Amino acid sequence: MDHSMIRVPWLKHLQYFAIAALGFLPATAFAQTGFTWQQIKEKFQATNPTLQAAKLSIDESRAAEITAYLRPNPEFTLLTDGTQITPYEGIWRPFAGTMFTTTLSYLHERRHKRELRLNAARQSTAVTELTYADQQRTLLFNLRNAFVQVLEAEAVLQNARENLDYWDRELGLNRTRFQAGDLSRMDLNRQELQRVQFESDFETATVNRRTAKIQLLTLLNDRTPIDQFDVTGAYDFVDSLMPLEEFRRVALESRPDLTAATRNVELAKINHQLAIANGSTDPTFSGWYSRNPSFNNPFDFNTLGASVAIPLRIFDRNQGEKERTLIDIRRNERQHDVAQAQVSSDVDSAYVTLVSGLNLLRTYKAKYLPLAIDVRDTVAFSYRRGGASLLEYLDSEKSYRDTRLAYLNLIGSHLVAAAQMNMAVGREVIPQ
Repeated sequence: MDHSMIRVPWLKHLQYFAIAALGFLPATAFAQTGFTWQQIKEKFQATNPTLQAAKLSIDESRAAEITAYLRPNPEFTLLTDGTQITPYEGIWRPFAGTMFTTTLSYLHERRHKRELRLNAARQSTAVTELTYADQQRTLLFNLRNAFVQVLEAEAVLQNARENLDYWDRELGLNRTRFQAGDLSRMDLNRQELQRVQFESDFETATVNRRTAKIQLLTLLNDRTPIDQFDVTGAYDFVDSLMPLEEFRRVALESRPDLTAATRNVELAKINHQLAIANGSTDPTFSGWYSRNPSFNNPFDFNTLGASVAIPLRIFDRNQGEKERTLIDIRRNERQHDVAQAQVSSDVDSAYVTLVSGLNLLRTYKAKYLPLAIDVRDTVAFSYRRGGASLLEYLDSEKSYRDTRLAYLNLIGSHLVAAAQMNMAVGREVIPQ
């Protein structure tokens, strides 16, 4: 008996059961979860081609350290002389009188040239690493801006959706009033026309959200479809700041470009020491072996010799490089002062922007936003009972929309300003 004919119906029942079970799962089970800021940052650091290319420069600099510490190669010389070119007594023996000499020579570097070259290469690697960190700092600021733009676009879209829903409810109530003879056709038509503005706000916010997602995906070098990509995060502000002096202190300790400027001064000093060392004399030691009969002893064919070659540094003592590297020290010291001033300027500018934005946000949250809601609700209630005109009703609704939108934009500006402060300081001092 073929048992496969018995198993097939059970398999079909199992498939039907699985399909039915999947049908009862909520739609959100298949939805794309939103990326947090930390996940976006990690993804950016792993996939951004600009950062990857900059990181390879660090590996190149480390490879240069190997080259800097290499010793000079010894030289091997083979010399032949005395080869006969004419026959002797009718017999041509070309190698009979040939003398063979082998020489081995080596240049000895003095004044710690190799060590100085290695120190200079290591300092260059440190500067390259700091330059990479500074580039990452700037790119992360751009990434944070793009992330905030997506959050802001989502908040504005949600606000436009709520305004549209609110106006639809108001229209429903006013249509009921019209049918009851409590509202004129002209007033109802004006309210119907007002809905176009709410629809326009909603469509504009939808486009802005898609555009913001495209910009963020571009920075991530990601080809995920827009509808399958989303971010999540708190779209609000923290009403607390450290003192300005604390921001300055942290910035002076953390800014990679300032640390790189300090390392460049140290590198210039090492290069000056190397220039001085390169002006010293490096002897070349040589030793040779030759097979040549001695005139004093015709049976002695093997001879050894040695020599020391010492260049006379009379004219060229590396004067130009000594002077150039000395000037380079002063130039890097001035650039360090410029970098330090730039750090203070960046922190001060970011702090002023943060304080100004927080002052406005506090006022909007504590006063203007509740006031706009109260005015809108009061005028709407009064209009439904004939105590306010249609113009006052529409104007209160517009004032609420403008106030709410301004508040959301202020939150976005504050989050960007917080990211600017983190970039100015060189690390995250304001939680994001």
